[in-house]
Amino acid sequence: MMTKNADYLPTLANRYASQLQLCDPRNPITSSLARSVHAHMISSGFKPRGHIINRLIDIYCKSLNLVYARKLFDEIPQPDIVARTTLIAAYSASDNVKLAREMFNKTPLKKRDTVFYNAMITAYSHNSNGHAAIELFRDMRRDDVKPDNFTFTSVLSALALIVEEEKQCMQMHCTVVKSGTGLFTSVLNALISVYVKCVSSPFVSSRSLMGAARRVFDEMPERDELSWTTMMTGYVKNDYLDAAREFLDGMSENVGVAWNALISGYVHRELYQEALEMFRKMLMLGIQLDEFTYTTVISACANSGLFRLGKQVHAYLLRTEAKRTPEFSLPVNNALVTLYWKCGKVNEARDIFNQMPERDLVSWNAILSAYVSAGLIDEAKSLFEAMRERNLLSWTVMISGLAQNGYGEEGLKLFSQMRLEGFKPCDYAFAGAITSCAGLGALENGRQLHAQLVHSGYDSSLSAGNALITMYARCGVVEAANCVFNTMPNVDSVSWNAMIAALGQHGNGARAIELYEQMLKEGILPDRITFLTVLSACNHAGLVKEGRRYFETMHGPYGIPPGEDHYARFIDLLCRAGKFSEAKDVIDSLPFKPSAPIWEALLSGCRIHGNIDLGIQAAEQLFQLMPHHAGTYVLLSNMYANLGRWDDAARVRKSMRDRGVKKEPGCSWIEVDNKVHVFLVDDTAHPEAQAVYKYLEQLVLEMRKLGYVPDTKFVLHDMESDQKEYALSTHSEKLAVAFGLMKLPGGATVRVLKNLRICGDCHNAFKFMSKVVGREIVVRDGKRFHHFRDGKCSCGDYW
Repeated sequence: MMTKNADYLPTLANRYASQLQLCDPRNPITSSLARSVHAHMISSGFKPRGHIINRLIDIYCKSLNLVYARKLFDEIPQPDIVARTTLIAAYSASDNVKLAREMFNKTPLKKRDTVFYNAMITAYSHNSNGHAAIELFRDMRRDDVKPDNFTFTSVLSALALIVEEEKQCMQMHCTVVKSGTGLFTSVLNALISVYVKCVSSPFVSSRSLMGAARRVFDEMPERDELSWTTMMTGYVKNDYLDAAREFLDGMSENVGVAWNALISGYVHRELYQEALEMFRKMLMLGIQLDEFTYTTVISACANSGLFRLGKQVHAYLLRTEAKRTPEFSLPVNNALVTLYWKCGKVNEARDIFNQMPERDLVSWNAILSAYVSAGLIDEAKSLFEAMRERNLLSWTVMISGLAQNGYGEEGLKLFSQMRLEGFKPCDYAFAGAITSCAGLGALENGRQLHAQLVHSGYDSSLSAGNALITMYARCGVVEAANCVFNTMPNVDSVSWNAMIAALGQHGNGARAIELYEQMLKEGILPDRITFLTVLSACNHAGLVKEGRRYFETMHGPYGIPPGEDHYARFIDLLCRAGKFSEAKDVIDSLPFKPSAPIWEALLSGCRIHGNIDLGIQAAEQLFQLMPHHAGTYVLLSNMYANLGRWDDAARVRKSMRDRGVKKEPGCSWIEVDNKVHVFLVDDTAHPEAQAVYKYLEQLVLEMRKLGYVPDTKFVLHDMESDQKEYALSTHSEKLAVAFGLMKLPGGATVRVLKNLRICGDCHNAFKFMSKVVGREIVVRDGKRFHHFRDGKCSCGDYW
């Protein structure tokens, strides 16, 4: 009986072992078979030996049943080193280094071997704890456990995470040579990676380290694809693109990953032509293209505006890549969506998005960016609401889109909602919210966001700093804008442009020009936006000579052809100064047919100087180009009214009504105690309207004592004199300023925003008002800022 049982047990053990050998831990069906075999062992009373137990632990670990594996391990009286090593590797794979180290520490020193140490070193390396991996390697050597090639591969990978000094590379290189593992390709690949990673350290000579990496590569007895790729990636990441190209030309085999790396490097440096040339060579040499190749090349086409070429790549892809895996299709389709929307083809981008068999968050963010960039905010909002998952980028794109398209209030609400849902805003999200404040003129809200920005550690952000300059400038606090500009650690052309524009809008034309000249001295080249801001600054300050000179230098020294917007601002500058002959010559010599902005500039100048004949010509052109634009009718009607030609003024207004054109109602608003108060002309809806009128009445009496007389020529309707004076007193900007004077603390600056151009009488009244109350009054109208102090305006009455 004993002999029969002794013969039976080995047979049963072999059967269990062979069954477990068939189990694939990555396959749910066969891994469940392992549990069945294990259950049969327990029910039959079979006591498995170490190799079967180890196989079960291995299967449970690899199928992520770590609880089963640990329970089985804990039941072993004396687990061997194989079981311990298997669990350490499993804990490492599940990112639980703490449990792996506990297992390591509980293992007696005499049981530890090279493989065991390798498992723990690899655990640290894979979980980005380079210092712990290096320290454990030192312990291993002190414990007289001999490292092998796998040890050095893991240790070198760990060193690459933390390496900062050249001597660290050299010391480890010497250790590898002494160990005799310097002939293994995997070890040498890892050593090259250490040299390459150390190049980015500020404490080393990058050229000498790249040279050392190259010597290791050249002396390798055998190279694999990783060898070529690691070396190429090193050249590319450290911006040695010429050396990378030379290295690629000398390659003995065509490794697609290396080609992809160089193409990616060119795209990162915005060398799109070079990237596309490499792509063509890949096609000619028949090198296999993969998803990385296509996404990089499509991105190059998108960023360089080469839509036709991008479309050709798309067509080639459809023709040659018939069987596309999800791993291939998803990133490539995401790149195609971006290509089409960046080239202005939003509908085509949506078609690709709709046809994608699989989408991820990148896909949704790409199509969301498409609608936002095209200004299709309603569509963007619908898409945003339909997103099942959002990340910080999704929120930031939507907030910025709302802010930049005039939906500031919604942008701020969305910013608050984002924070309520647990997302910590990045600097770009802050920039979007701050831009919303700029559009709304919400100064106090903007100041709060500035404080939160500093508290979050984003005060050195370039995008947020640029948004702050614009916000403070558009809220009437140009000094704060200048302070932000002066304290920014880094500035770019956008920063300079924003500050030049801020000074110009506030009537500081001379300072704006000084800043522009300083920008040139610091080696910052102007772009087309710079010249727009400089011309506007000259325009607001009446600096005709300077504006003419800057306009002429655009095409000359800087090679920037003036666009329609530049011509419009230059013509506006000339017309405001009354130089109609020169303005007409510029219009006659335009390289394109004059469009609406050109004629608007001419009409605006004619209104200022009462040039009715030329104004009528400009208005007739605008009636043809924009028959439903209210501004033309209003300006022409006002010109007639100023000249007392009431019948002509009435005829223009009738024509306006007959064509169904509606004038935008004038309104002004002011922020008091974090609440925005809006006033219309002759407003009675505001709860404190009557108190405002009473206060304004008393204020006007004081102003009259200083010589203020209502200028009734700005009443553009034919009525009695006393009616005209009453009409002037009910203008929205006067009501808003009076409310501010009533409600704000004594001495506080009153800041009012108006959607239309300030009227001449209000402008004159605010000069007297500022003297009577001894306070600064700031009014932002549709064109610029006016700072009223002690009876004077910053515009010098040139507006």
